Amino acid sequence: MEEPPPLAAWGAGGGSGNGSGGGNGSLSGSPDGWDDDGENQFVQPGWQVALWAAAYAGLVLVAVVGNGVVMWVIVAHRRMRTVTNYFLLNLAGAEAALAALNTLVNFTYAVHGDWYYGLAYCRFQNFFPVAALFASIYSMTAVAADRYMAIIHPLKPRLSATATKVVICVIWLLALLLAFPQGYYATTASFPGRVVCLVEWPENATHAYEITYHFCVTVVSYVLPLLVIGYAYIVVGITLWASEIPGDSSNRYHEQVSAKRKVVKMMIVVVCTFATCWLPFHVYFLMQIFKPEWFEQKYIQQVYLTIFWLAMSSTMYNPIIYCCLNDRFRIGFKRAFRWCPFINASEYEGLEMKSTRYFQTQSSMYKAVRKTQDTW
Repeated sequence: MEEPPPLAAWGAGGGSGNGSGGGNGSLSGSPDGWDDDGENQFVQPGWQVALWAAAYAGLVLVAVVGNGVVMWVIVAHRRMRTVTNYFLLNLAGAEAALAALNTLVNFTYAVHGDWYYGLAYCRFQNFFPVAALFASIYSMTAVAADRYMAIIHPLKPRLSATATKVVICVIWLLALLLAFPQGYYATTASFPGRVVCLVEWPENATHAYEITYHFCVTVVSYVLPLLVIGYAYIVVGITLWASEIPGDSSNRYHEQVSAKRKVVKMMIVVVCTFATCWLPFHVYFLMQIFKPEWFEQKYIQQVYLTIFWLAMSSTMYNPIIYCCLNDRFRIGFKRAFRWCPFINASEYEGLEMKSTRYFQTQSSMYKAVRKTQDTW
């Protein structure tokens, strides 16, 4: 097997191209960086590696803890178990897993250019992140579709809890199918002084297989869902903000409209953040195809580490957005971090986020009272 070429194929969380300072690797994209004697041309000073390590470790910590709290808030509190929040639960799970299982492994591979994790994890590393990214963006798409139906067609039936779970299962099934080729062709190879993790596509002089696959992944998991989401929120935005909505003009009506606007604002911020974080990485990939000579420059490793950090940072922003823009999530975060000296969860906030057992008790009491009243 020959040394991997400088051209790196895009793999959203599992690329087949040469990693920064290393061979083909997950979410890779920078040039090979190794000479014929097995020397890494992209060795960084220790202080620089330490700064990058702190940045990546902080990213993983915030993403895993933040998304973990989001999942707890939704699962542990009945009021939070809505159709929208089920999709946000799926989104949080996918992003927490992506941050925990992909980020630091990719960082060490990018810095050292040597794959330490074996064949099985090489395949997993090329397979799972593509699926997780697909599940993330289509969870956002499902939320947009749900908001669209709730606001534009309020009289039509909404998704039930069971139907929502089926949709989530379908999203993951499609995600796994899309990611399968990336994991199937992943392998490890030994070269002078190192082991590389690469995706060994079928032989083709024009790289047609990997280029076609990765362009399809880009369209299916980035361009297409963002177009659908953009259309849905434009129509919803016009309906909620720019049009007169017929109906009751009571305080209750305005509260409902205000609540819908808050949810839509929050999700627009979430989607825009995701699109912004991943756009440079997609552009970076396209440049590998059209300008491969750029990736022979020594500075490209710093560019790669910056773009990779930005893309992975998309996994840590959503919990912060929820906390800032949604009252119930903010209450949940206060309860989760109430041990901190500067966090003060009031009695009202505690009441708002009572556990499932509380709501079951209250429901039973309510039914008992109603039964008594009916008897009377």
